Amino acid sequence: MSQTGSKKAILFIFITLLIDCIGIGIIIPVMPTLIQNLGHANISEASTIGGWLNVSYAIMQFIMSPILGGLSDKFGRRPVLLISLFGLGIDFIFLFLAPTLGWLFVGRIIAGICGASFTTASAYIADVSTKENRAQNFGMIGAAFGLGFIIGPALGSAFSSFGVRVPFLVAAVLSLINCMYGFFILPESLKKENRRNFEWKRANPIGSLLHLKKYPAILGLITSLIIIYIAGHAAQSTWMYITIEKFKWTEGINGLSISFVGLTIAIVQGGLIKVAMNKLGAKKSVYTGMIFYIIGFMLFAFANQGWMMFAFMIPYALGGIAGPAMQTIMSGQVPANAQGELQGAITSLMSLTSIVGPLLMTGLFAYFTDRANPVYFPGVPFFAGGILTAFSLLIAWIALRKQELK
Repeated sequence: MSQTGSKKAILFIFITLLIDCIGIGIIIPVMPTLIQNLGHANISEASTIGGWLNVSYAIMQFIMSPILGGLSDKFGRRPVLLISLFGLGIDFIFLFLAPTLGWLFVGRIIAGICGASFTTASAYIADVSTKENRAQNFGMIGAAFGLGFIIGPALGSAFSSFGVRVPFLVAAVLSLINCMYGFFILPESLKKENRRNFEWKRANPIGSLLHLKKYPAILGLITSLIIIYIAGHAAQSTWMYITIEKFKWTEGINGLSISFVGLTIAIVQGGLIKVAMNKLGAKKSVYTGMIFYIIGFMLFAFANQGWMMFAFMIPYALGGIAGPAMQTIMSGQVPANAQGELQGAITSLMSLTSIVGPLLMTGLFAYFTDRANPVYFPGVPFFAGGILTAFSLLIAWIALRKQELK
């Protein structure tokens, strides 16, 4: 693909992911309220139900991601991406119509089966990137994520004034429009000479993970990523519940807070990644990002006023430097015809951590907000996230140090 074609492809994938993230972001501010209404639950109970909803999605994604990654290596990225976008739209329709909690679980299972948009996007970007611009292009995924979570939650807060279910309908429409956009606009990125045959032994989740043994140089970083992803659920799985419990925030304020998170992430991923990589290099960027993550988590944990959560988002967002730097190091160790397999395996690992992470973090929140227990500490998931990130930093340092000594 020519340089001009590569730039256009990156723009197409950016817009596709942006609309995808807006759709996801729209529903975030109202999800706790919907769970409370359908489950007749208090906020601690709703957090536990929300954790299990995340787990149901993650289990299906764990099973399906390596299959979809393998299929994208055989048939190309475009058809797999379109399937995932369509599945997300169906999920939102289920959430919009849900008369019971059971319907919420069905919707999340459907989304998990089809949920390969970020996996396929990562492989797509690996296809069209050079060694020089790979980190910057991977950062575009984070930028789309960040910008989507600026616009999405703000829209969710606005549409929630018309009813708690309206944001789900808007999200469904956006996702299906996005699928149509991809169908007519998105080009294929994987050249035919870089495709491989589909093999079930490499496409099952366990086989996909075991296949990573072929690349021992990245196993340490994979372990570090696993821990980082678990730590990340301190924010992903409990932010809404913590702020409702601790600061009595409404859907509107929560939507604005997530939009601000998105703004900071977009700035870091869209611009500062390139600066950090140029100034620090990939390895030092990993270390720097993780240190910022630790600082952000600990500040969140002990914040005692609502405005502090906005201020402390800045060091937390700067932690986003680490992810694309780590992706750059790992993707550089894998051949072109296995990038989809690598990203599928990474997504499977993310899904595994999304089984453990939500249960761990919502469980901690539920326990430490139960007035019957001796210690009341609603910020405990953030504290746990900081400890886990410190451990991840140590593992990453050991892994990268070994590479230097070879």
